Amino acid sequence: MILKNFEALKAYLETPRNIVIIGHKNPDGDAVGSTLGLKHYLDLKGHTAQVLMPNEFPDFLHWIPGVETVYRFDRQNNQCVKALKKSEIIFLLDFNALHRVGDDMKNTLEKYENDFALIDHHQQPDEFEYMYSDTEICSTCQMVYSFIEMMGDVDLIDKNIATCLYTGIMTDTGSFRFRSTTSKTHRIIADLIDRGAENDRIHSNVYDANSYSRLQLLGQSLSNLKVLPEFKTAFITLSQEEKNKFNYEKGDTEGVVNYALSLKGIVFAVIFIEDIEQGIIKISFRSKGSFSVNKFARSYFNGGGHDNAAGGRSTISMEDTVEKFKSLLPNYKEELLVSYEE
Repeated sequence: MILKNFEALKAYLETPRNIVIIGHKNPDGDAVGSTLGLKHYLDLKGHTAQVLMPNEFPDFLHWIPGVETVYRFDRQNNQCVKALKKSEIIFLLDFNALHRVGDDMKNTLEKYENDFALIDHHQQPDEFEYMYSDTEICSTCQMVYSFIEMMGDVDLIDKNIATCLYTGIMTDTGSFRFRSTTSKTHRIIADLIDRGAENDRIHSNVYDANSYSRLQLLGQSLSNLKVLPEFKTAFITLSQEEKNKFNYEKGDTEGVVNYALSLKGIVFAVIFIEDIEQGIIKISFRSKGSFSVNKFARSYFNGGGHDNAAGGRSTISMEDTVEKFKSLLPNYKEELLVSYEE
C-alpha cells in the first residue's frame, strides 16, 4: 500500500474547497460509484465537488444517485474546463495514470497547476502529490470507504454514499466472487447495507436491465467462443459488423468475457472487440489463480490492470490480433497449466 501525504491532505480538507473528481475513460461501475460516492461525502463535509468523466458510461449505471450532476468532457467540454479552472485540487479515482482519461482530457490535465490526489487499486501508479494506492483491495469503492474511515467520518455515510460504494464493489468483484473479495470486503458490504444500500435493487438495476438486442449480442458472442484446452484458454471475438447487427450500445459487452472464464478447466479468458471508430481491437483479459493477465497485457497489448483482470488494445486487424495472441500461448503453457487447481 502507498499512503502519501495523507495527514497533509486531511488537514487541507478541513477548509471548504472547490474540488473536481475524475474517473477513467469508458467508466465502469467502480469508476462511477467511487467518484459519486466521494462527491456525496465531500459535499456533506461542506466542499463543492464536481464529477467529470471523459466520456459516456453504460445505461445500466444511469440510476446511481447523483449521476445527473456528472459532466462529460467529450460532450460538455466548456463546463468541464470551467470546473477545472475553479478547482483547488483534483481527485483521480480508479485509474493510475493520466493517459487513462484519453488524449484530449490528458492534455488538459497536464496543464493543471494545482495538486492531484490519487485513490486507486491498479498496479504501477504514476506519482502524485497525494496518494492512496493499494493493489490488494478489490475496488476503488472499497478504498473510498476506507478513505472516509481514515478521515474519521464513517458515520457520515448515508444511503446515497452506501448505494454508490456498494455498486462499485459489487461490479468490480463480479458480485463478490473474485479472489480479491476478502472478509473485510464483506464486512464493509454489511455496513453499507446497514446504512441504506438496497442490495437486491442495486443488483437488479445493474444486471437485470437487459435489452432484447443486448441478449442477442451475448448469443452472438457465445457462438464465437473458441476453446484451446491445451492452454486452458478460451477466447471470444466480436466484430464491428456483429455489434452493428445487434444495435450495440456502450456497456453491452460488460462481463461477457466472464462466460469464457466460467468454463470448466479454463484459467485464461479473453474477449476481442473490434472498434472501427477508434481503429483498434479492444481486449479484456481475465484469469484464475496465479497467472497474471496484468503482466501479459502490459507486455504485448499496450494495457494492464490487475493480476486477474486487465485490459489492452491492438491496432492490427482482428485476425492478426487473434493470431498474435495464439502464438504467445505456448510460451505460457506451464504457467497456465498450474495457475489454478479445480
